[in-house]
Amino acid sequence: MQPVSNLLSRLLCLAVAAAVFGSLPAAISQDSGLTPNRQQDSAHPQDTAKEPQAPVQPQASAEKTDRIEANSLALVLGPGDELEVTVYGAPDLSGRARVSNDGNISIPLIGYIRVAGLSSSEAEATIEAQLRKNNILNDPHVSVYAKEYTSSGISVAGEVAKPGFYSVLGPHRLFDVLQAAGGINDRAANKVVISRRDQTDPITLSISKDPAQMASSNIELRPGDTVVVPRAGIVYVLGEVTRPGGYVLNSTGGVTVLQVVAVAGGTTHLASAGKTRLLRRTDNGFQEQRVDVKKLLRGKIRDIAVQDQDILFVPTSGIKSAMSASALVATATSVAIYRVPF
Repeated sequence: MQPVSNLLSRLLCLAVAAAVFGSLPAAISQDSGLTPNRQQDSAHPQDTAKEPQAPVQPQASAEKTDRIEANSLALVLGPGDELEVTVYGAPDLSGRARVSNDGNISIPLIGYIRVAGLSSSEAEATIEAQLRKNNILNDPHVSVYAKEYTSSGISVAGEVAKPGFYSVLGPHRLFDVLQAAGGINDRAANKVVISRRDQTDPITLSISKDPAQMASSNIELRPGDTVVVPRAGIVYVLGEVTRPGGYVLNSTGGVTVLQVVAVAGGTTHLASAGKTRLLRRTDNGFQEQRVDVKKLLRGKIRDIAVQDQDILFVPTSGIKSAMSASALVATATSVAIYRVPF
């Protein structure tokens, strides 16, 4: 019986050991969370999917955009420009050339090549391509240097001291070009109009003494731009006023007779203010209107709006002398011009 008892004891121990070791994988799997993860992956596959990302612009496309923006600001060649063309290793092909009226230059062994509208780097590439095409050089290297730009400058016109064409070599801002043109004169309006070759609508900017507005208006100009400073409206106050002259109308609103008389220092003690004359230019000549400034000052009649080129004449009292419209116009052209903040 004792051997049987020992055999049963051993079998019981083996059964217990098997039960213990059999439960270990399940316990390890539960503790490590592997089974729940597999169930979760099966039930919710979208949890492990990658989030969509914003498309990234290809590097080549970005570089192309940068080149387009750079070329839009680059100086371009045009008729009259003097170029120095250097073909490295081929001095017989090098030399100076001036762009013809039709936009071409002449290169030995090649003939005429159109360079108008191209930047210097684009002209270099064009000449190199032609040299390869004609089997003149297998690997040409060309340099195009513009010694003188006569077509890619900035035109300045209007009410400036020195209107003209100003060559630009490098970046130029609006106020730099206006200063090169001698600045605006007394007859200038408080704005500039900029026309660009690649834009249909012109750009209108205001000229202000406010620093913030000046900074925003001082934009970068491009080769080929045309800057026009328009003339402001002017009303002339002549006769018996403290400061006769022409007064620039830069106000966005209306300006009246009383306002221009006030900025002219008012009437003198010799004035016959009740017989003031207002001359207005029309298509059929000057039209004259009698204005009683005395009643205006007393508020008995409505004030009158003035217009560009109006002439307000305050005569002298006690003297029966009349000035014709032509005499008043001649006088107005010789008076001082004043810029006042209406």
